[in-house]
Amino acid sequence: MRYLHTMIRVLDLDAALRFFGDGLGLVELRRRDHEGGRFTLVFLGTEADPDVPQLELTHNWDQQEPYPGGRNFGHVAYEVDDIYAACQRFIDLGYPISRPPRDGRMAFVRSPDQISVELLQRGAALPPREPWTSMPNVGEW
Repeated sequence: MRYLHTMIRVLDLDAALRFFGDGLGLVELRRRDHEGGRFTLVFLGTEADPDVPQLELTHNWDQQEPYPGGRNFGHVAYEVDDIYAACQRFIDLGYPISRPPRDGRMAFVRSPDQISVELLQRGAALPPREPWTSMPNVGEW
């Protein structure tokens, strides 16, 4: 398992880039604009080692008001060797899967303190399979 990133939502992307770039010294490693979803993802890290955990800034284009407390923090993400086995471990421990890995690639589970944890399949997505493909979302993620 490898820790990947922490996501926060930002109201003003330029101001956030100035804070984390000029202030903290992080550099933009990659950016993705999603026209359909109307959001931009910017991943920041250290130039010296782009493989260390990163900070993901999520800018929702239509957001006009500051995010309420707790809504601006998104999730922590971990890459796992087998997403189905990882999800089954959480179920066996009594934790519901908030967003099942229907695609064989991504799932979300919440900690006892309601922190969203994203699980991402290492490498290519696994072939979709039951019970995951028909499992509904539960709560927020």
